Amino acid sequence: MPIRVGVIGAAGRMGATVCAAVVADKNLELVAAVDTASTGSTIHGLQVSKELRALADAKVEVAVDFTVAAASRVNLPWLAMHNIHAVVGTTGFTDHDLEDFKKMFSSSNCIVAPNFAIGAVLMMRFAEMAAPFFETAEIVEIHHDGKADSPSGTAIATAKRMAGASKTRAQDPTKHEAIAGARGAKGPGEIPIHAIRMRGVVANQEVVLGTQGQTLTIRHDTIDRASFMPGVVLACKKIAEHKGFTLGLDKFLGI
Repeated sequence: MPIRVGVIGAAGRMGATVCAAVVADKNLELVAAVDTASTGSTIHGLQVSKELRALADAKVEVAVDFTVAAASRVNLPWLAMHNIHAVVGTTGFTDHDLEDFKKMFSSSNCIVAPNFAIGAVLMMRFAEMAAPFFETAEIVEIHHDGKADSPSGTAIATAKRMAGASKTRAQDPTKHEAIAGARGAKGPGEIPIHAIRMRGVVANQEVVLGTQGQTLTIRHDTIDRASFMPGVVLACKKIAEHKGFTLGLDKFLGI
């Protein structure tokens, strides 16, 4: 039997793309769509509801949440209370949020991934592997101008992984910034992160590492939101196998 899936934020660009990906997969079935901003509209023959209750009424097994952090802080406790697995692509969570999610998901499971594009997951892993061999590193992330938070969850997650892999980091030689913030924001491990918001792009990230006589650039470009869908579909299929809370798609990919 196909896995029964509900999508929260179904009327948004990402939510609508998720709905289409679920409908296209023979092992998944789209049975509910929720969006507070688009009540009464229809998507793939389903009426969009503003109430989370629609997920329970439709006997959803897995709910996909691509909303904003404030909404997800309401959605995820509700899903945990109703024993519904959660696949979450929302960004902007604090460490405290993540600790709360770990505690609340016991009867059902939850994955929060800063990025569902498999290429982006590999980029983060490659940057983590390279970090011990380079004393300097910076991250540049570019997103569409509709993204509300900065820096991106992917950039923060990348810096955390790099900082965890290497404690040796050269000091920033900058003594004076003619314009405050010119060197970017200092992320985990004091790794500078530069966030760009621009029309005409979806999501790109570049990690530049340097050591004596050489640099290494690791870059991932998202051309279309469809790039996230293989990861989302994979998560929907495998979430029941991964007990409790999972951060990042790595374990689902076996890396």
